[in-house]
Amino acid sequence: MNHATNPADGTRIRFTTAGSEDRPCVLLVHGSALSSAVWRGFGYVKTLSRDFHLVMPDLRGHGRSDTPHGEDAYAMDAIVGDLLAVLDAVKVHRAHYVGYSFGARAGLALAVTAPERLSSLSLLGGSARPQRGAMDAMFFPDSADVLEREGMDGFVRAWEKQRRSPVDQATRSAFLENDARALAAYFRRSDREPGIDDETLESLALPVLAVAGSEDHLRVEDTRALSRTVSGARLAILRGVDHAETVAAALPAVETFLAARARRS
Repeated sequence: MNHATNPADGTRIRFTTAGSEDRPCVLLVHGSALSSAVWRGFGYVKTLSRDFHLVMPDLRGHGRSDTPHGEDAYAMDAIVGDLLAVLDAVKVHRAHYVGYSFGARAGLALAVTAPERLSSLSLLGGSARPQRGAMDAMFFPDSADVLEREGMDGFVRAWEKQRRSPVDQATRSAFLENDARALAAYFRRSDREPGIDDETLESLALPVLAVAGSEDHLRVEDTRALSRTVSGARLAILRGVDHAETVAAALPAVETFLAARARRS
């Protein structure tokens, strides 16, 4: 496990790597309440490390990275700073980016802030829209309050009551390793994120793959809108898949997209 330090506030970001360093780099960024472990759990490392150098950070407040408890520590510009620090730490100027949910939103912000650092952008269950109410809609009402009051165990129990199926073991394990107070602060700050306007999205000039499950009622329409706004973006709708299932189900589409980008580079 390696680490990078965000120079703006000293937050330490842990990350792992896989695959040969002489291959094109792919930055894989997980979603809310998860960690970089999901990329192994759902087969991305096994599938992609043959052809790519994979760099997999734990976002601040998640996994083994630092877990500040102040809400403003989770502003999107801080997250972007973390990702740039990771790329600097591995001495990679340009990387392909794959982000799920929160990681997809962070990827869009990174693409707007530092487009020269990205070769392509794969967005799984992502959104460029304002996020007010999104966490409660994704999980359950008053989710931040439950995190603070009942911890991660209570959060997972409450979430399962809202789902159509039990939480898979890889996701459950990642959730339970989190700091509940840090996650609550992130949830509350995320609720204030303004999103990215269409004019800014239209200015993006890199290959984009936008993926969502047909049953991801929170994000599928946002993903469709994103694919229409970003010039040349490719859209993949995964039939019968909800938001939590998207990260696993998207792997074939991501593999095909990255392989095509690598051949052209």
